Amino acid sequence: MLDLPELTLILGGAASGKSAFAEALVLRTGRARAYLATAQMFDDEMRAKVVRHQTMRGGGWRTIEAPLDLTPALTAARADEVVLLDCATMWLSNHMLTETDLPEAETALITALASCAAPVVVVSNEVGLSVVPENALARRFREAQGQLNQRLAARAGLVVNVIAGLPQVLKGRLE
Repeated sequence: MLDLPELTLILGGAASGKSAFAEALVLRTGRARAYLATAQMFDDEMRAKVVRHQTMRGGGWRTIEAPLDLTPALTAARADEVVLLDCATMWLSNHMLTETDLPEAETALITALASCAAPVVVVSNEVGLSVVPENALARRFREAQGQLNQRLAARAGLVVNVIAGLPQVLKGRLE
């Protein structure tokens, strides 16, 4: 049985294996599992990706779909479970597309994470290792994602970067 800190952050690039690693980490706790899904299925490609993730994850998860407001789900989490928030990148994208006040939304997220009764594992993309995007929206997104990841990492007791399916602990310990 793995004992996780109040907040764990799993970072990685696209298709790096970060979600699979986070799911395996959650399973190792032996706790009841809640999956906090932030993706929205606007097209067939995204629907197929969600189905693929659900199939890989398997049963035994209580799924909550919350593309924007994560506070109710985090507030309702029980102390005997663990919450997997997959992913902060989609959550941020959703807010940027709806032109939400990002500082206000991030503060609400950080507050909800801090008050959650269950340990939370957050999956997020590391987007700062690529070329500078060619358009202003992509550059704003890269900047916002980097800032969000830094805020999450500062509060997390465990931070793991996953590259090619291999975990690299950046902060804390995997015991």
